[in-house]
Amino acid sequence: MIPSDCTVELTTLADGIRVVRMHSPFMSVDVLPDKGADIYAVVHRGTGVDVMWKSPLGVRGLQQGWASPNSEVAWLEHYEGGWQELLPHTGTPETYKGVELSFHGESSMLPWRFEVVKEAGHEIEVVFSVQLFRSPFAIRRRMLMNASASCLRLVEQVTNLAGEAMDFVWGHHPAYGAPFLSEHLRLHTNARSVYTDPNYDSEFCRAVPGATTRWPFAQGKDGQPLDLRGFASQSERHFFMGYLSDFDGPPWYALLNRQLKLGIGVTWSADVFKHLWFWQEMHASTGFPFYRRTYTMALEPHTSYPHGLVNVMNTTRTHRTLLPGESLDAELTFAMFACEGDESVAGVHLNGDVALR
Repeated sequence: MIPSDCTVELTTLADGIRVVRMHSPFMSVDVLPDKGADIYAVVHRGTGVDVMWKSPLGVRGLQQGWASPNSEVAWLEHYEGGWQELLPHTGTPETYKGVELSFHGESSMLPWRFEVVKEAGHEIEVVFSVQLFRSPFAIRRRMLMNASASCLRLVEQVTNLAGEAMDFVWGHHPAYGAPFLSEHLRLHTNARSVYTDPNYDSEFCRAVPGATTRWPFAQGKDGQPLDLRGFASQSERHFFMGYLSDFDGPPWYALLNRQLKLGIGVTWSADVFKHLWFWQEMHASTGFPFYRRTYTMALEPHTSYPHGLVNVMNTTRTHRTLLPGESLDAELTFAMFACEGDESVAGVHLNGDVALR
C-alpha cells in the first residue's frame, strides 16, 4: 500500500553512494548530493517505472578511482545518467576570464550540501546548495513535493559572488531511458521553431544540420519533412541534436507513452530558460563513451544555445550576465500522470497540472 503522506529518506546505493530519497504518494525521486545533486531516479509509484536513463557504467563516486585529467572524459566517465544541473558552461572546455571552464561546467561535478527542511507530512522540502570554485557563483535549489500533486518542484537561485560582472549559461540535463523511452513515446510541446546544430551530425542523423524549421518538423536529408514527435525503437540507430525555441506562451513539454499509459510534463520559468535542447543518442555513436550501446534522449531547458559560454557570447548572445551580488531566480516543475498515450496536451503548469484533451 502506498502511503498517503510524503517522506524524506537518507539511504545509500552500491559502493556507499549517498541518496536523498523524496517520496510522495505519486512518485519517488533519488538525488545524489555528493555528485552534483544529480536527480538519479524519478519513479512513478503506481507503475514502478523509472523514467530516467541509467548508464551501463552505473554510479561512480567522485572519489572512486583515477579520473582523467581531461574534463570532458572525466565528466563522461562519471555520467551515470539521470538529470544534471549545468552551470556556468556547457559543452567542450573553453577559456573565460583567464581560466578553463570544464566540460558542462563545475556544478555537476561537485558535492552539494543539503538540508532536510520538512521531513514528513503533507509537504516535504530539501534544500541543496553549492559554491563553485573556478567561477564565483553559488546555486541554491529547493526541491518540494506534496501529497496533493503528482509533481516535483525546483525553486532555484544563482548568485554572483564576485565584485565584477559575470557571464554564464545555465541548463538542466534530464535524460530519459527505457522502458519509458520507446517507439511508443510521443513528444508534445508549445515550441514553434527547431534549429538543428550544424556541428553535430552522424550517418544516423536524418536531419539536415544547420537548418531552421517550424516545429514539429526538421528538414530531412532525404528532402522530406522529418517529424520529431516520435522516437526510434531500440532496434534502430538514430542521432539528433537541435534546439527548440519561440514558445507559444509559458514553455512546456510532455512525453506520453501509450504502451505504459504513463506521461510526464515539464515546465519552467519562461524568462530564464528560453530554449529547449533536444538530444537523441540511440545506438548511433561509436567509441567512448557510448560504444553504440546507449539508448537515450534528453529534453533540456537552457538559458542559451548552442554549446559553450564563449561560443554563445560570440554567436547567439543568448548568455546571461549577473552584476556583483546579483541573483537570478527560476522555477521548474516535473509532473507525472496516468494517460492513454494518444491524447493531445494543452499545457503544463508550474503547480503540476497537465491539461490533456
